[in-house]
Amino acid sequence: MTGPAPPDPIEEIRARIDPEIRTRLDRFLETVGPHGLAGIEDIPQRRRRQAELVAAIGRGPLPRDVEIRDHALASTRDAPLVLRSYRPIGLADPAPCAYYLHGGGLVAGSVAGDDGKAAALARDVGCTVLAVEYRLAPEHRYPAALDDSVRGLHWLIDRHQDLNVDRERIAVFGSSAGGGLAVATALHLRDHGGPPVAYLMLVSPMLDDRSSSPSTRTNTGFGAWSREANLQAWRAYLGTHQGGERLSPYAAPARARDVTGLPPTFIDTGELDLLRDEALDLARRLMWAGVPVELHVHPGAIHGGESLAPAAAVSRRARALRIDALTRTFRERTA
Repeated sequence: MTGPAPPDPIEEIRARIDPEIRTRLDRFLETVGPHGLAGIEDIPQRRRRQAELVAAIGRGPLPRDVEIRDHALASTRDAPLVLRSYRPIGLADPAPCAYYLHGGGLVAGSVAGDDGKAAALARDVGCTVLAVEYRLAPEHRYPAALDDSVRGLHWLIDRHQDLNVDRERIAVFGSSAGGGLAVATALHLRDHGGPPVAYLMLVSPMLDDRSSSPSTRTNTGFGAWSREANLQAWRAYLGTHQGGERLSPYAAPARARDVTGLPPTFIDTGELDLLRDEALDLARRLMWAGVPVELHVHPGAIHGGESLAPAAAVSRRARALRIDALTRTFRERTA
């Protein structure tokens, strides 16, 4: 007699996904295909498809009580570095600021694609948000994105009075690839005598070019961000340096041997997030180094699940925790 078939590990993971997120994931895969955006191997094509989906899904009108402005920094490159500010109308001066780095695996995403998230963050926290349009791989490899992030942050600090921003209340907020860039930016500022920032907020940060942790091997293959897509994105960003033994921590922050001196840090990730273990490892090393850490692991959440299902209860709880943490941090630093 033939025994029962062994359980399918992918289906076992799928069964543990938060039901509200799983419903939206299934609808998404019906539109995009069984492997999601990660199944589109050509990066420019994937980027275009992602932008189309963001435009088609939409998030409704932006908050009417948030003023949005673009700032173009002169550059020697092909185009100026563009920063977009979101400021609630009537916000008291000088205001705290969240410096915002979008996600997209270092190969996709844009400031416009995160307009709704950035404007809502500004409104809900009561702060200015300044988002940076950093360059993407493979057209622009490391250190282009980091250079743009560091330059934009220096511009913010240098112009804080013109922007009505409180210099002592600047946080760096990064999601996924933006989370990795946030850590790399903080490391760069620390090591090069740059001005310190008050806080790091990391949402499912993308930190390790090797993608070798247990969660990258188990929490993959069900239509969200996959291990294969993650490795491909790192190769696009780092080229032949990806996976190398002597890679700079500014390129992949998981390589940092010393995380002392970084600002207090908020980290959240999903229980079923591909990048979960990278986030947990960073949190552990920061705590060992004496850096204050607030860590949250959301049950049933996957990488990108909040974008798929923003109204899901687990997504709303995650946002509420971030809003509370930023609000507390800015309030505690009020002169």
